[in-house]
Amino acid sequence: MPSATSESVLEALRGVQDPELHKDIVTLGMVKDLQVHDSRVSLTVELTTPACPLKDRIKADVEGALAPLGVSAVELTFGAQVVGSKTGAGTTDLLPSVKNIVLVASGKGGVGKSTVAANLAVALKMHGAATGLLDADIYGPSIPTMMGVTEQPGKVPVNGGYKLGPPIAHGLPVMSIGFFLEPDQAVIWRGPMLGKALQHLMSDVAWGDLDYLIVDMPPGTGDVQITFSQQLKCSGAVLVSTPQDVALADVVRAKSMFDKVNIPILGIVENMSYFVCEGCNTRHEIFSRGGAQRAAKRFGIPFLGEIPIVSSICEWGDQGVPIVVKDPDSDTSRAFLDVASKLAGQLSMASAAASESEGVKIVTS
Repeated sequence: MPSATSESVLEALRGVQDPELHKDIVTLGMVKDLQVHDSRVSLTVELTTPACPLKDRIKADVEGALAPLGVSAVELTFGAQVVGSKTGAGTTDLLPSVKNIVLVASGKGGVGKSTVAANLAVALKMHGAATGLLDADIYGPSIPTMMGVTEQPGKVPVNGGYKLGPPIAHGLPVMSIGFFLEPDQAVIWRGPMLGKALQHLMSDVAWGDLDYLIVDMPPGTGDVQITFSQQLKCSGAVLVSTPQDVALADVVRAKSMFDKVNIPILGIVENMSYFVCEGCNTRHEIFSRGGAQRAAKRFGIPFLGEIPIVSSICEWGDQGVPIVVKDPDSDTSRAFLDVASKLAGQLSMASAAASESEGVKIVTS
């Protein structure tokens, strides 16, 4: 059998599809640094997110595609270049250095939205993405406590002026209205005051270059959500709900609101989904079962995963340590990491769809 050539290898790799984007990795521009030496091939596959959950499948497909060429060894390295997917009705991109802005929202309070937002942001960071966390829950900011941030933001020089430098917690830049309020101070702002405060949290902060900015939204539907849709180009929203059937009504309200302001729904997370008893190692559905999953199916929204209810989430969150940091090998942390991977995949697909509709080929270099 004749030795493989760069041309024959590239042709073979056209048979390998990205499992999420459903196009071959050559057309997508994902094949980098290809080198062929007789029966040995080395290459880099540059993914659209470091959180890609399907690396093993891509690796197996590459090796399978090259085997008929007589290739005896494949040295495959994965890289990642996150692509942006911001869209929506916002007229100005207040955060041009941020590629993807994800709003974590819920139809009502008490579903663990802030816990999901904090752990999701850290999980994306653990996957290798440059990630930030913005607490936009004006009326009940809890991110400073959950992330263990006590210092006030300082000023940093930016382009001849100054901006607020977000404190770093667990490797993430974090910003919250809570940094500027006394612990017992109530926020009674509405309309214009809310809009001005949110604009400062976005445009007056030195976020730096980020792949993802996770935004913890206030529960329900109201001024903050409308302000975000008007002032910010977002990638989409993740809805957090619980397993009860009443969750369907909450999802209906939240989805209707985001539909009206032209912010796409990236997926649903079912929080407090089940409890595993330490004594019997049995799964118990405390709050009914599958309400959020049924809501996702009804509306054709991706279901991103289930997060179990465990006391350690609250215990460590109260101490300023997200569970994915404290116990990264736990089932709960793995669930958050899996949700983060699926979310990153949805964002990659959204970017691909936008580029396709504009007639632009995705190139990740």
